[in-house]
Amino acid sequence: MNTASSHALFKSIEVKSTEVEGLASEDLVIHQENLTANANSEVDPDVPALIALFNITFEDFNTRLVLGGDEPIYIPAGNEKPYHQIVFAHGFFSSALHEIAHWCIAGEKRRLLEDYGYWYCPDGRDATQQADFEKVEIKPQAIEWAFTEAAGRKFQVSTDNLNGAQPDREGFTHNVATQLTRYKELGFPLRAARFIDALSATFNCGEQAESTGVDAS
Repeated sequence: MNTASSHALFKSIEVKSTEVEGLASEDLVIHQENLTANANSEVDPDVPALIALFNITFEDFNTRLVLGGDEPIYIPAGNEKPYHQIVFAHGFFSSALHEIAHWCIAGEKRRLLEDYGYWYCPDGRDATQQADFEKVEIKPQAIEWAFTEAAGRKFQVSTDNLNGAQPDREGFTHNVATQLTRYKELGFPLRAARFIDALSATFNCGEQAESTGVDAS
């Protein structure tokens, strides 16, 4: 995701709230990076299958999952590429699931904007900025948790602030778990539900997560 030192906080390009589905806070967004891992780590062996699965599952959305470098980013279709790109970092399976989760929440108007029209406040956030981060990360990380379960893997929340204010990891985990339970009871966003089913079928993880879809996040 693009960063700049002048961005003390993340600020969205103006998009009317009626045009955006499922945004709990319209001025904030964060993309996860696993800062504890080495940038030279090998690509997860399941990543090629994950990429192929996403691209087939969402062919009707003209969107492709793309293995990137250090920074995840969403790039809408344009002159350079005729399709939208969800670029994830370092070849990490978890990074791919996280970026897909953000895409599953972004509304149609947002998906026409680079990084859905948001700026990124990097690692090193103060307590207020970290609280904002955790607020907007609850829903995408709850969806990522469901994706991870469907793929037969173990999920850990990301507070992603190694050089800033100490996060309340236990409290954040509780909030994400509560949102996951709510999704399982009331239904996941439609694209998330579709991908949960695809992950479960492909990675054969046993009991499938509840993936009833609803047209909201």
